[in-house]
Amino acid sequence: MKGLSRFIFNQILGWRLIGEFPDLKKYIIIVVPHTSWHDFYIGVLVRSMVGIPMNFVGKKELFNSPFGWYFRWMGGEGVDRSKNSNTVDAVVDIFEKREEFRLALAPEGTRKKVSSWKTGFYYIAKGAGVPIIMAAFDYGRKEVRLSEPFYPTADSDKDIRYLYAWFKGVEGKVKANSFES
Repeated sequence: MKGLSRFIFNQILGWRLIGEFPDLKKYIIIVVPHTSWHDFYIGVLVRSMVGIPMNFVGKKELFNSPFGWYFRWMGGEGVDRSKNSNTVDAVVDIFEKREEFRLALAPEGTRKKVSSWKTGFYYIAKGAGVPIIMAAFDYGRKEVRLSEPFYPTADSDKDIRYLYAWFKGVEGKVKANSFES
């Protein structure tokens, strides 16, 4: 599958992968910008090419449905997202229980235009003691760019500004919805 995914990604779609995922068992991957459903198959192709298991979280009800087996097979983990639960703490618990967990998510929380991110990923990284890997899905350059591991510090405002700056100029599939801080 690695070879087929690489062929589709590079030769058919004309994309490049810049950088590499670290040899770590636990981290958070933030994918920006998230402007289209096309981001899903780009992410699946990258995951297949590099051969590293990557995970996602979703509401726990998805994992009880007739398709729950599929979501688990794809690397999903269910969390209780009701108003009475703390999603950040629930995901930190997953990191603590699992030997290997690489959580991929879109901090924008939507495919629409936003001027700021949801910061749960940042507090999950701090709580779990794991780094953040930035993944830019740049449709303008047809490349997925990966950062070095970034470990959150005691200065959350400075950290978030740094993370925003890393994605400056990255163009989403729907250019008008690309993230600009």
